[in-house]
Amino acid sequence: MLDTTSIPAALHRGADDLPWVDLGDGSFLQLLQVDIRQGLWVVRNRFLPGTEIVRHKHTGPVYAFTKSGSWKYAEYPEVNRAGSFLYEPAGSIHTLVVPADNTEDTLANFVIVGANLNLDDEDHVISVYDAGSVLRFYLKECAKLGIDRPDVIGIEQAA
Repeated sequence: MLDTTSIPAALHRGADDLPWVDLGDGSFLQLLQVDIRQGLWVVRNRFLPGTEIVRHKHTGPVYAFTKSGSWKYAEYPEVNRAGSFLYEPAGSIHTLVVPADNTEDTLANFVIVGANLNLDDEDHVISVYDAGSVLRFYLKECAKLGIDRPDVIGIEQAA
């Protein structure tokens, strides 16, 4: 017989349970979960119309779920719209672009394993984002908002 008293509880974060932080490039971030040992970071992004994110390379896979608005990669013809799912294999390189004529903000969730290597025009790495650096940035920005300890899943293991 299964002992249900030792089964871990599911963890839930509602749409407004965690603060949005401004990334300064026309996008905003909620850090939903972080696991530094596994290199996992799960984020919700809000992109304003016309936003373009620096070209980057992924060292691990990425899974993207679009909730509203639209976005695409400048290097590919497909457009991600509400209800879209996108898989990005490790090693993929692209530039996220939000059409300037979007009539609403774009909301998308990303499950990221590994790092984003941000690239210049000659493919030199200019910065790196990974689970640890995103957590540190998110905590710093939350502190500026007067929030000392956002309820990010996994934050207790990262401390």
